[in-house]
Amino acid sequence: MGVQPARRIAFEVIRAVREDDAYANLLLPAKLERARLSTADAGLATELTYGTLRLRGYYDRVIELAANRPISEIDGVVVDVLELAAHQLLSLRVASHAAVNEAVELARDVASRSSTGFVNGVLRTITRSTPEEWQERVLEAAGDADARLEVLYSHPSWIIRAFRRALLADGATPDEAEVDLVALLEADNEAAKLGLIALPGLAERSEIHVDGHASLYSPFGFITDSGDPRDIEQVRTGTVRVQDEGSQLAALALVHAAPIATGEVWLDLCAGPGGKTAVLAAEARIGGATVIANEPVAARADLVRNALAALPNPPSVWEEDGTLMGEENPGRFDRILVDAPCTGLGALRRRPEARWRKSPADVSELVGLQARLIDAAVLALKPGGILVYVTCSPHVAETRGQVTDALKRHSETLRPLETQAVMQSFVSTSLQLGTDTTQAQLWPHRHGTDAMFIAVFRKL
Repeated sequence: MGVQPARRIAFEVIRAVREDDAYANLLLPAKLERARLSTADAGLATELTYGTLRLRGYYDRVIELAANRPISEIDGVVVDVLELAAHQLLSLRVASHAAVNEAVELARDVASRSSTGFVNGVLRTITRSTPEEWQERVLEAAGDADARLEVLYSHPSWIIRAFRRALLADGATPDEAEVDLVALLEADNEAAKLGLIALPGLAERSEIHVDGHASLYSPFGFITDSGDPRDIEQVRTGTVRVQDEGSQLAALALVHAAPIATGEVWLDLCAGPGGKTAVLAAEARIGGATVIANEPVAARADLVRNALAALPNPPSVWEEDGTLMGEENPGRFDRILVDAPCTGLGALRRRPEARWRKSPADVSELVGLQARLIDAAVLALKPGGILVYVTCSPHVAETRGQVTDALKRHSETLRPLETQAVMQSFVSTSLQLGTDTTQAQLWPHRHGTDAMFIAVFRKL
């Protein structure tokens, strides 16, 4: 009996994520395209891949209990096989004989011959108890409350603590924060709906002929559950783009922070992969402004160029060190978007493996880079210019902490604007944001978006 193509593709992506630090959201679509699977099989491969990656922390605890040995003592490739099967048995309720037999066949192909008996034994043990019974056992083996959250919702404990702190900083009471925290962790473990944006002046969302509905907040956004976005004609031509609604709102905050004057020059300082740049360029074209995109990594700069290809006279794309932009272009730009490199903790629904890749050490390194980019943007702004700082992370050190420190460093020249009022000016539904009106933190469990942080400033 061979291994079903959907399961084999899912395994190959999961293995590449573990062994090669591959990105599932890049590798899986490429494999699906080459395999030419049916819509149903492509959907199964997608669920198997992302579902396993999201909950691998929980599945590892189940596997440890069933195998009676630490996960660190099991070969990585065998762990990948077991996690994939555990997802089918515990979350998808796939027929046990199908999940176990294919896992054994897969182990025979990719691991040692002796591993097949081990895989069979572990999975047979898992099938002898219900998913609910396994959950009780895993929780009993956990320690304190955070350890229980860690295993149940498959998030590292340091991320759980960071989320709690961010919710409290957003204005939640301690009791509210605990309720919100569980809702946030649950939202991270659900597949994100596909967001689209009709680029202003180039497409209308009413012309997007696919099942779905208009976005709740973005005036140009559309939400759909259907199939492959490349089946949509406007997506193929580039006038409609795949983009989370939170990213749309972040780009539009720069557009709507002040009336556009003809001849303005805007800079997207950290432009890759180009989704927000395309929104800015479409709006600038309508308002008579010019956009320059900057992305120092050559491969990502090419992605920006591709994102802008559908625009008439697409913007220039620079490949400069963003931290030197102020020294090299002092006072040149009317508006600057700093969509800073960050931990990406706000997009765990879409990139579930990121939760296992990042560590607190990454935060300190990124915070230094973010501060240097803000400083460069302040220097590159004209007096009276607008700066919008964005991260796809709710971590306080990357968000509110950055804002506080930037205002201290630039106390003579930088002033916060009413970010929430700016955002409310172009959305049709109240966003229900936090208590500090100069900042906006979006949340998956509240807004259905990635956890984007947005802060708007003006240079004096």
